[in-house]
Amino acid sequence: MSNITSRALKDKIEQGETHHLIDVRTTPEFNSESIDATCRNIPLDRITALNLPKESQIVLVCASGNRSSRAKDTLIEQGFTNVYSLDGGLAEWKGNKLPTRNVKGTLPIMRQVQVTAGILILIGTLGSLFLTSSFIWLAVFVGAGLTFSGLSGWCGMAILLGHMPWNKKIQACSS
Repeated sequence: MSNITSRALKDKIEQGETHHLIDVRTTPEFNSESIDATCRNIPLDRITALNLPKESQIVLVCASGNRSSRAKDTLIEQGFTNVYSLDGGLAEWKGNKLPTRNVKGTLPIMRQVQVTAGILILIGTLGSLFLTSSFIWLAVFVGAGLTFSGLSGWCGMAILLGHMPWNKKIQACSS
């Protein structure tokens, strides 16, 4: 089992090769932008419930390739024999100027994380300068959370933001 490049996946899609394209990002991430209409969303934490024949050709996608690689390992442990992870994820796909499907009106979840983290760090920093030094702990907490997210591929803030009312409309259109 190995990875697949963006160009090779694009060729598979254009040639109509039989494969199952599965995006393992969260539902709000998937619904704000995905590779194409045939892509299904099964978040990483539910990938063990995948109900396909073990010999099915499966291509897994995420934002950067981290979660799809973990999902690939999980499926291989379950006995799947033809599983691929998209090299570099959706970021690499877009970097190669390949098309995506977008839902307009809501920022992608990771941009929401960036905005929220930036605001919280500003509040913590400015609050510690002008109000009380205790505010610095807010900036430290958010910085530690971002570091953990970057290292682990798990982002609690993205999950929390995914439950916000403005993201509910895009959760409703999940495949």
